[in-house]
Amino acid sequence: MIRIVIPFHLRTLARVEGEVSIEVAEPVTLSRALDALESKYPMLRGTIRDHGTLKRRPFIRFFACGQDLSNNSMDATLPEAIVSGAEPLQVVGAIAGG
Repeated sequence: MIRIVIPFHLRTLARVEGEVSIEVAEPVTLSRALDALESKYPMLRGTIRDHGTLKRRPFIRFFACGQDLSNNSMDATLPEAIVSGAEPLQVVGAIAGG
């Protein structure tokens, strides 16, 4: 089980409180984690990744163990602390404006 923290507006959409726990097949990658998240909460499809390309949406960032994974390959293995459930994968909605 891995833990994922999603932004408040997506928690509201998925009707969950706090972080979510999901099963992800090995090797645990960002792509597989998001596949599992969208499978468990289908209302989140298209909110974090584009429907067609499956690329990260603008203004969405991914953090794990204090590192920004947003520009890493979606198929890179996540850190062991995420895989073991010791640390959560964080999906963050970035803020822009002037």
